[in-house]
Amino acid sequence: MDCGFRNGDGWFRYRAAAIIIEDGCVLFAKNELDSYYYSIGGGVHLGEKAEDAVKREVLEETGIAYEVDRLAFIHENFFEGSGTLDGFKCHEIAFYFLMKSRCTKELNSNSYSQGVREYMHWLPIDKLSDYIAYPSFFTDKLLNLKDGVEHIVTYEYNEV
Repeated sequence: MDCGFRNGDGWFRYRAAAIIIEDGCVLFAKNELDSYYYSIGGGVHLGEKAEDAVKREVLEETGIAYEVDRLAFIHENFFEGSGTLDGFKCHEIAFYFLMKSRCTKELNSNSYSQGVREYMHWLPIDKLSDYIAYPSFFTDKLLNLKDGVEHIVTYEYNEV
């Protein structure tokens, strides 16, 4: 069971996500319904450590057992839902783990999320601004990845 809930028009999730970089590209997923790319990862299960969750999610989505290098970002994200979350005010807390390079982009993906087919895409880090890709802070932060952990808070609510 994922650590998350819906309450009226609100949606919350505790997420563990991966930063997988190979040859100047970062791995994103995209499904058949949504118009944007999103980071690899998913909900942390009740009683599960975030590091274990990211390894589980990466294996589920890529078919490859990546190893964790380190925690890179803690992201508090407030946003208007779209696509499968249309109409929801969303709040997500995500731990982003940098994964160890395997020196290959080869994957064994056959991923589905809530019954919807997902496809893996290697997007060039220096061209991320050309894509609708979340988290949006990757566009700047991955070009100059720092040692240590950064705490990032984003608000992407539409003004009414």
